[in-house]
Amino acid sequence: MPIDRDVLDAVLEMDEHELRRLVIVARARLESHGVDFGSGSPTVSLRRQWVRCGKESCTRCPHGPYWYAYWREGGRRRSRYVGKLDDEPVNLAKGRAEAARVGG
Repeated sequence: MPIDRDVLDAVLEMDEHELRRLVIVARARLESHGVDFGSGSPTVSLRRQWVRCGKESCTRCPHGPYWYAYWREGGRRRSRYVGKLDDEPVNLAKGRAEAARVGG
């Protein structure tokens, strides 16, 4: 099935931050379908989080859910804000188990 021309145009107009977000979401979806990226690249899991803004007067905390990508790099756990997504991305069972373990 060919990719819609509007989608391709939108990708061509994205800045670096938006492209990185797209890669993170696409990679998590592909991994959930069994695609193996090899041992050289980290496994990325997506986790939904509710975030507190820190304002004392805020009556709507926590805010979200917002999506964060997590992976291991050089022995350290790394994360990157993905954004607020309309639908839950298909995720690996491993990522969901981690989210449940950490309290996401």
